[in-house]
Amino acid sequence: MRNLDKYTDEQLVAAYASGDNEAFDALLLRHKNRLFTYIVQMVRDRDLADDIFQETFVKAITTIRQGRYNDFGKFSAWITRIARNLAIDSFRAEKSEATVSTDDTNFDVLNRRELSEETVEDAMIDLQIEHDVRRLVDELPEPQREVLMMRFYKNLSFKEIAEITGVSINTALGRMRYAILNMRRLAREKELILSR
Repeated sequence: MRNLDKYTDEQLVAAYASGDNEAFDALLLRHKNRLFTYIVQMVRDRDLADDIFQETFVKAITTIRQGRYNDFGKFSAWITRIARNLAIDSFRAEKSEATVSTDDTNFDVLNRRELSEETVEDAMIDLQIEHDVRRLVDELPEPQREVLMMRFYKNLSFKEIAEITGVSINTALGRMRYAILNMRRLAREKELILSR
């Protein structure tokens, strides 16, 4: 492999888009360690991080090959954004997989031991509240939704969230504050009651 160290990321992307596979190998070599470390910090699972890492570069290859990559930003920021979006998608998928569906005829969601102290009505209200909260979270601006999901669904500290998202702790705290304020406002606008 020839020495491509002197090329900028954008030159390597352009070369790869023109069919030079070694250019993409150089990009991968240049960014793989930092990107993989970022993904591991975000998802806290090396196997999942490996899957997201591979999927990130597959997506990058596809986008560049289809001529849809634009060089308005830096390649490193672009590839990190892809990885971050894929990690967030995996959080969402994990959360929805953990949700039991009442469509499953082999499982009666209202006939469980942990619900035995509650009435059926209480259980139905709790399910509705959970559904309403998920809808409100989906309506938040992306930075606020991201912080909220990492804090409540992944149980990360604000220091960890700040490191993963590349912002200060104060910014992460501010995003959480605004996420909660926005959810309260949305709940009022939609006339939702989020407690029983």
